[in-house]
Amino acid sequence: MTGICGWLDNSGNNSDQEQHSIARNMAEALAKLATTPTENLHKDGNSVAAALHAGQGEAARHEGLLISYSGRPWWSDEQLKDVASHRGHAAAIAHAYRNHGHQFLEKIHGSFSLAVLDTKANRALIAIDRIGVSPLSYWHQNGKFVFGSSASAVIAHPAVPNELDKQSIFDYLYFHMVPSPRTIYQGISKLLPGQYLSLDNDKLTTDFYWQLEYQDQTSTSQQTLETELQQQLRDAMQRSIGDGKVGAFLSGGVDSSTMAGVLTEVLGQPAQTYSIGFDAEGYDETEFARASAKHFGTNHKEYYLTPQDVVDAIPRIAASYDEPFGNASAVPSYFCAKMAAEDGIEIMIAGDGGDEIFAGNARYAKQGVFEHYQRIPEFLRTALIEPVALNLPGADNIMPLRKLKSYVEQARVPLPDRLESYNFLHREPLSNIFTDDFLTDIDNDEPLTICRNVYQRTHANSILNKMMHLDLKNTLADNDLRKVNRMCQLGGVEVRYPLLDEKLVEFSGRVPVDLKIKGQELRYFFKHSLRDFLPPSTLNKSKHGFGLPFGLWLKEYQPLHDLARASLDNLAKRNIVQPDYLNQLWQAHQEGHASYYGVMIWVLMMLEQWLDQRIK
Repeated sequence: MTGICGWLDNSGNNSDQEQHSIARNMAEALAKLATTPTENLHKDGNSVAAALHAGQGEAARHEGLLISYSGRPWWSDEQLKDVASHRGHAAAIAHAYRNHGHQFLEKIHGSFSLAVLDTKANRALIAIDRIGVSPLSYWHQNGKFVFGSSASAVIAHPAVPNELDKQSIFDYLYFHMVPSPRTIYQGISKLLPGQYLSLDNDKLTTDFYWQLEYQDQTSTSQQTLETELQQQLRDAMQRSIGDGKVGAFLSGGVDSSTMAGVLTEVLGQPAQTYSIGFDAEGYDETEFARASAKHFGTNHKEYYLTPQDVVDAIPRIAASYDEPFGNASAVPSYFCAKMAAEDGIEIMIAGDGGDEIFAGNARYAKQGVFEHYQRIPEFLRTALIEPVALNLPGADNIMPLRKLKSYVEQARVPLPDRLESYNFLHREPLSNIFTDDFLTDIDNDEPLTICRNVYQRTHANSILNKMMHLDLKNTLADNDLRKVNRMCQLGGVEVRYPLLDEKLVEFSGRVPVDLKIKGQELRYFFKHSLRDFLPPSTLNKSKHGFGLPFGLWLKEYQPLHDLARASLDNLAKRNIVQPDYLNQLWQAHQEGHASYYGVMIWVLMMLEQWLDQRIK
């Protein structure tokens, strides 16, 4: 595990022995999955900076500052690059901070988290990378400031209350993860991608030092952009592979196939690739992975996941996260990483990020159709279309009018709220889902407020770029990266994301919207650029990935059925979710669409699994 932790506290209440004990507890919480953790510890008075690393991280004292960092940073400033080369990144961070304050963050790049503690001036600065690959949580109260790469490390400090946040549980059940800036614990927050926190004499401020700039239009030709993309992909892969033995996830989709092909090209020899299969109709994608492996000549290996694998993995996966996490594809991600580690692979290349920077999610095209409605003159909408679509008696019994009604109802909802129209928590009144005690003090609108804030903060005019910017935070940093990071850690490998290389991401912002999606064709520019590189089966397949057939197996495999049912029964006793709702959901799964209702059962089951292991 690569990470940092520490605190700033000038009260002087802790002895040296107590400080070492606290730092050790925080480090152990941070590195609970690491087999051979290494601890750097530097202290000054009653303040400590610690780094726990596997060759990528350091805690040190430079220029009167306590510095800790983790990750793989690089510098765009030649002087700071030279300092880092000769004295290390911690020295470069200290030198940059002394000369530029928080503005030095514009000069550091790559994946990283960092902390600067100026104990004499009672100041602190923490920050994470532009994409959010390296997370950082923090707590601040009564003159004490505590930080860590996981919320678990923060609550390991004795000053920090270990109390769950009801609002975060609600947000988890809405998003299937706890979205930043909240954590599952009261008073502990997460930094957002490209964000920093500055503490000056107990005054805390947060701001963004970077945000992706989008150009809706460009004068650069499509051919020039396509040539640049091909080079950007090679350069990003070269920066990602490092020195260890490297392999790649391969689902057979556009992104993973691209990564497998570029990795093979950069290595100059067949890459090691890994896939997960399922003996379940509609879920197994191994034929596409095999086609890509054959096309690029990779050394390919696959493992067919079983329902018993899922039963065995659920408690361990739930415990590995420092917050409840409800993305079921964590299971195949873990087994894929584990399979690679058993082959001696040290670094896995993942294809995450392509959909969010090159427009690959189906809702992007769908929302464009709804936006056409807003271009119809208002008098036609209000005087003609809406009276017919929404108020005409018997319209629900006539297919064309029923479809028109559904379209108009959704189109009238503004973005980004419309993206959550099908959320489980919008399907019926919240009072039918949650207990009255739980709903007390819950802000029902907070999830949409989070989405609106990110959507409106975008430096873009087009709705497509605004939706992709929202997904960089909610879908990617808060969900996919947490999933893959932690499952690779649990599986015993390090993961890197060439498609989230900063230069490639910034390049994607220069691709005009009419090339990202052409008509209803998603990822037009990316696919067209690689039409002679990727196999036809990959270019033409629908998006899938390592989806888990949990809903189907829940019906077919008794041990999985028993585990899930017991989890829901135990959750019913916690005064969070209405027992009747849990029973209705279970019944709907047994009698109806197993995959659809299986999603919410998984989310609720993983909440209970996490709570059971954290709160006895």
